[in-house]
Amino acid sequence: MDRRSFIRKAGVTGAGAAASAALLAAPAIAQSLPKVSWRCTSSFPKALDTIYGAGETMARYVREATDGNFNIQVFAAGEIVPGLQAADAAAAGTVECCHTASYYYWGKNPTFALATAVPFMFNARQMNAWIYHGGGHDLLNEFYAKQGLYGLACGNTGAQMGGWYRKEINTVADLKGLKMRVGGFAGKVLETLGLVPQQIAGGDIYPALEKGTIDAAEWVGPYDDEKLGFHKVAPYYYYPGWWEGGPTLHALVNLAKWQELPKPYQVALTSACQAANCDMMATYDYKNPAALRRLVANGAQLRPFSQEVMKACFEASNQNYGEISASNADFKKIFDSQVAFRKDAYLWAQLSEYTFDTFMMVQQRTEAL
Repeated sequence: MDRRSFIRKAGVTGAGAAASAALLAAPAIAQSLPKVSWRCTSSFPKALDTIYGAGETMARYVREATDGNFNIQVFAAGEIVPGLQAADAAAAGTVECCHTASYYYWGKNPTFALATAVPFMFNARQMNAWIYHGGGHDLLNEFYAKQGLYGLACGNTGAQMGGWYRKEINTVADLKGLKMRVGGFAGKVLETLGLVPQQIAGGDIYPALEKGTIDAAEWVGPYDDEKLGFHKVAPYYYYPGWWEGGPTLHALVNLAKWQELPKPYQVALTSACQAANCDMMATYDYKNPAALRRLVANGAQLRPFSQEVMKACFEASNQNYGEISASNADFKKIFDSQVAFRKDAYLWAQLSEYTFDTFMMVQQRTEAL
């Protein structure tokens, strides 16, 4: 009996017939696609289950969406290459892809930082809006292609904390000479104000802070920071992380390998990265509140950056943006696109998120919730 006869005799018509036909055809489609096995090197240790886990989430969705035909195996930082060499490994073809923060490679070209976060730019929702609907994805991949890479947003931590310090930071003068682990473009901005930036992979930060090799360190936020134990060696916990309002992670794929993928696999990977992007943000939003309470209970002392420090950092950021834009066309093209959206994005946020959030925060403070 042919398939159409079977469907007709089973009494399936209209949309039901179409759905049944699709289901019956699915195995044939799956069988027609090749078996593909990739390795993905992460910039993060397995102990940081949320940030590392976004790579695993992406790989699981790809595997399940392709009935196991497209399999991506994720390796923690150091298992194949050190965490800060992940993008180099993907570009060179040592691995097919990596899961990393693009701004780790800003020293090669400051444009890398714009894919993750730069000081005083977007929050997480605004960054996603720019990437998915503001032309950001295409602009970033125009740049990535020059590096032999193809990028897909694959995770966001949300606005981060401003880090852990051995001493209080009350004025700009307190930053001078301070040795601090700080990621991405923020280090360049803070260097302008006299701080000595250090770029250290996540798993190596605690020993450096404990031994006094550095005086301060920032990572992500309460959930990860608690796992890394920073509160045990640096009591002052500052906020906000003005350099990381909406830091986006990426799956960076070797460009040739991306181009070789069958279209259904490209779609599966793109969808999986977008799902992992959403999942990671939601996970941190759920886990950070309880972690913050535990940190404070265990001695962490919360401190806001003073308006003097914030203003000085804002002005230093703008100075650096101007200097880089004048000599780097790739940076300027993407930065100008972000700036054009930023003004309207914060205008809208003042009316929507800010007013609602502020009212609810007042209720929380008065114990009405």
